[in-house]
Amino acid sequence: MSMPALETLEHRVLETVRDARDEIVGLACELIRCDTTARDVGDEARDEDKLQRLLAARLIALGADVDLWEPPETGSDNRFIPDHLDFRGRPQLLARLSGRGGGPTLLLNGHIDAVDAEPRAQWSSDPFTPTVRGNHLYGRGAADMKGGIAAQLVALECLRRAGVRLAGDVLFSTVTDEESSGAGAWTTIERGLKADAGVVGEPTGLDAWVACRGILKPHITLEGRAGHSQMPQPDWRQGGAVNAIEKQAPILAAIAELRAEWRTRPDHQHPYLAPGDIVPVLVSGGTWDVTYPASCTLTCDVHYLPRHFSKNSGAAAVKREIVEKLTTAAAADPWLAEHPPSFAWEWDVPPAEIPADSPLVSIVLGAGSAVGRRGVVGGLNSWHDAAFFTLFGGVPSFSYGGGGLMTAHAIDECMPVDDLVDHCAVIALAAMRFCGVV
Repeated sequence: MSMPALETLEHRVLETVRDARDEIVGLACELIRCDTTARDVGDEARDEDKLQRLLAARLIALGADVDLWEPPETGSDNRFIPDHLDFRGRPQLLARLSGRGGGPTLLLNGHIDAVDAEPRAQWSSDPFTPTVRGNHLYGRGAADMKGGIAAQLVALECLRRAGVRLAGDVLFSTVTDEESSGAGAWTTIERGLKADAGVVGEPTGLDAWVACRGILKPHITLEGRAGHSQMPQPDWRQGGAVNAIEKQAPILAAIAELRAEWRTRPDHQHPYLAPGDIVPVLVSGGTWDVTYPASCTLTCDVHYLPRHFSKNSGAAAVKREIVEKLTTAAAADPWLAEHPPSFAWEWDVPPAEIPADSPLVSIVLGAGSAVGRRGVVGGLNSWHDAAFFTLFGGVPSFSYGGGGLMTAHAIDECMPVDDLVDHCAVIALAAMRFCGVV
């Protein structure tokens, strides 16, 4: 297609998107009304199936081939997803909108799960009854990320409405469990997802997040010795009680040292991400309020950079550094020298990154500029499903969407309506420029 003809077609598409403003908001509202907050092992399904079938119906109406399935319960041999996670009533969706042939395949992805809305009493309006006030759509998931899913799907509908026929295929994927583990994305990769590049509709402020940090959850347990807390105790060498909570003091001091070291160490610096970090977040110790605690477990939230991850060994190097640092600190205490800390780890949540000048990144940011929303390359200090698609699906992926993380997971979560429309327009233009038009 000649350049003037393409420019005219792109202008028509943008007008079609502008005319679909109420439609974009309407679909986002339908998704918000679905309670999709199940995420922990053992949780009962909520409205996940209802939401996925709603999306499937619209995709089928577009002529897409839709695969909607419930994966089997996860096993216990995968270090990247939790054991025994049940998907009953929480299906995954993968649809293919076939192009005319000859163009690359684009993946559009979003997660349907949302965090809980507690405390609901603090919301200005019911979190599952979406409302528009001013230029903002309010409701749980409006930003993270049902608004993004709505923008992506309506973009495909607007392309069809404007008479655009893409050369390459578009895969539309919506998954569960991003908020907790990425298990939905993992099962979609196992299903056979293949594409040349992908965009995840996270709320990025219309920037391109090309990198994210990995996450580890060490549980550090110290042994003490029980005894009556209201009775004087002899030295522990004479059988006296030992307070396992107090014994965490050298561990906490070592963690503080490690945090300070990582903030300035060269291998923990990244152009788009904060340095690695280790934050104590949970403490569990003791059994009775008149008994010396015989054990105490400290849980930390660890974040680390892509350079510290290996597909073969995961975050082994980061784990080893943490264990060595804390074990060395414990050894300076006579009791802990004889009763060293034990370490347990949850599943790995891996980091990932793609080059900032990847073709699809440049196309999406260029499309953003075309609609007056000039974005920049950045990163996510937390985690997103783009990491799994990049690392294990062979699909270089990044996040791009309207709004931001300021209200995600918060009371009165919201998304600017203008951002929804501009996000929709960018995805429509990017699909044309990436997949090609025939």
